[in-house]
Amino acid sequence: MLIDLAVIDRLRVMLMPLKPKDLGHDYKFFGLTIRSNLPLPGIPREPAHPEACDLAVHLGIAPYIDKENETAHQELTYVSPYENEQGQPILKTWRVNRGAYIRIAYSDRTQFWVDRQLRTVWATWPDELPIENIVCYLLGPVIGLLLRMRGVVCLHASAVAIAGRGVLFMGSAGTGKSTTAAAFSKLGCPVLSDDISALEERDGAFFVNAAHPQICLWPESVAMLYGTRDALPRLSPILDKRRLTLGEQGTSFGRDLLGLAAIYILGDRQVGTATLVESIRPQAALLALVADTYANNILDRQLRAREFEVLGQLVSRVSIRRVRASEDPGGLEELCRVIREDLERLEMSRLPIGVSTLP
Repeated sequence: MLIDLAVIDRLRVMLMPLKPKDLGHDYKFFGLTIRSNLPLPGIPREPAHPEACDLAVHLGIAPYIDKENETAHQELTYVSPYENEQGQPILKTWRVNRGAYIRIAYSDRTQFWVDRQLRTVWATWPDELPIENIVCYLLGPVIGLLLRMRGVVCLHASAVAIAGRGVLFMGSAGTGKSTTAAAFSKLGCPVLSDDISALEERDGAFFVNAAHPQICLWPESVAMLYGTRDALPRLSPILDKRRLTLGEQGTSFGRDLLGLAAIYILGDRQVGTATLVESIRPQAALLALVADTYANNILDRQLRAREFEVLGQLVSRVSIRRVRASEDPGGLEELCRVIREDLERLEMSRLPIGVSTLP
């Protein structure tokens, strides 16, 4: 009888899980020290103290064996309204064993679990999927969910540093959040985060945390920025999105916690018009922020109420602006110029535009 040593090793790890200090691969993003049992492709490691670990990540391992998984009590908590080509929801979440775990299941059979203490993540996936796909899930929706469950307000936004202050770009899908951040990176502005911006409030001021040093771009955006669709490598062998590694191509990554200067809400691009930045009424700004918080469909009533309170304070202390960008040739360069000029006007008029970097 043949013995599958890989299966035996997996069972051994599940029955005798590694302690966080023994996982071996250290990272830091969103203000968290993260330790993984496997390296995260495309993400540089940041060695940390052996005892420093905010989140332990076990890739290729479930928190319990399959038989227990099949018989565990589960309560369905969320079904995504978006479906794959087979008509299946792309994402479902469950509470397992009365909240001992949150289980996140994707339609491609990738699964994640998060423990009750929000300090450990497990992941399994089918053999045909490359680990790069799983890392995309981990660094995006899974970490976003975990931060939200910890009470961290996260906006569906990309962030850059301009003149030492954090500036966020929000908007619905396709409005160019990542593309705008990448365009500013080409102008020498460090990028803080892509797609998820985790906010922190200290003594009445708001700050934005650094994430990880990459931007995910569609091929059309890559062509707009670098001339050809294939100027940047794929995120994964089976994904069409491309990876801009910050620190390459003349770009840089901002690692500091920065005071938040302004939030720009990107609208649909328009042909034949100049790029315009305009003010937005506080009530409309609040509604826009509430609608564009990350993973807002899965929060309980208490977390949602706290979030609404924090966003109300954010609107009163940080400039919120609406952008109507041009889709004409050269529109991306014009967008960056107009936003820079608007920030300068805000500073000159002494509107509340945030504070300096924390020491």
